[in-house]
Formats: sequence, structure tokens, C-alpha cells
Amino acid sequence: MDRLVEMIPLFTKSLEETVIMVGVSLFIATVIGIPLGILLVVTQGNHLFPNKTLFHILNVFINIVRSLPFIILMVAIIPFTELVVGTSIGIEGAIVPLIVYTAPYIARLMETALLDVDRGVIEAYQAMGASRTQIIFRIMLREARPGIVLCLTIATIGLIGATAMAGAVGAGGLGDLALRYGYQQWDIEVMLITVVILIVLVQAIQSLGNWAAKKLKKNA
Repeated sequence: MDRLVEMIPLFTKSLEETVIMVGVSLFIATVIGIPLGILLVVTQGNHLFPNKTLFHILNVFINIVRSLPFIILMVAIIPFTELVVGTSIGIEGAIVPLIVYTAPYIARLMETALLDVDRGVIEAYQAMGASRTQIIFRIMLREARPGIVLCLTIATIGLIGATAMAGAVGAGGLGDLALRYGYQQWDIEVMLITVVILIVLVQAIQSLGNWAAKKLKKNA
């Protein structure tokens, strides 16, 4: 018990590293993923900006990135990571592959959320003379807000899982703590505490996301 109390600073530091990796990666991946998701929707079929070539390129690119397990993607883009941040290790070295891994995932989830918007509503606003840009930002994104919140919730939880593998490049975090103490040293107590922290973290994020989505749906 005394030993676990002494390790509280280590748990705190690992949690902080996980939060930093997830927070920074999620923010940048969202900035990239949401526009990609919008493009996936408006360029397909007979939507607002039909463009088969662009849709096909985006669709194939997203499918390729999403087909790669994170640990393989992380190793495969080491040259790109070093080009962007100057290193492939530590938190900085993990954030780049986390963004590359998550942005296409958010784009695909965004596509699903936006396609759930009633096409009749879009056509009604088109008939009233609304521009295509107005329809995207004032109608589609507004109507899809509950779905977008749930998408980002799912992406956040997926990121937490990916940060566990980021420990392979010395990024730290709860996954690295569980790997070093729980697996390599077979320290069951540390492993169990790490698992409990991760479960609590994921449950809190999922509950918050569900609450926000319900509130937005109610206010729609």
C-alpha cells in the first residue's frame, strides 16, 4: 500500500501525458476531420457539390489510412513525423501519428452524421433560395450537432486506446505505465489501478458526450 501511495505522482504524470496527447490530437484531428467529412458528403451523388473524382480520392485515402493498425501507421510515417516536429519519440512524436490516425476516422463519422440530416429539409431551404454554403453551415451542421458530438465522443475514446500503443515511442501515458509495470515487471497492482483509471476516464467521457448530445437534440 505504501508503495502505491509513493507511485501517486507517477500515476498523475501518466494521466497528464495521456490528457495532453488526447487533447492536442483531438483538437487538430477535428479541425482536419470535420471539413473532410463535409467534403465526403457534399461531393457524392447528387448532393450540393457533386464531384465524383474528388469524392473517390477522399474515399480511397480515408479507407487506406483507416485500414492500418495504429502501431503500423506510427512506424510507417516516422519520416513524416520527424519532418513535422523534428522527432519521432516522446509526446511530440506520438501526436502526429495520432492526428493522422484520428482525422480520417472523424471524417468518416462526420459523413455518417451529416447523411442522417433529412434531405427534405435541405431541399426545402434550396427552394427558398438558400446558398449551398448557407445550407452546409446553417442547416446541415446545425441539424447534425447531436450526431457530431457523439462522433467526437467515439473518436476521443478511440484516441485514448491509441495512446496506449504510443508508449512504444516513449510517449508515456497510462498505456506506457501499464506496459512497463504491469506487463514487463508483472506488477498486478499497478496494472489494475491503471485499468480502473482508464475505465473511469472512458465512462466519464461517454457519459458527458451522451448528455451533451441529448441536450442538443432537445434544443434543436
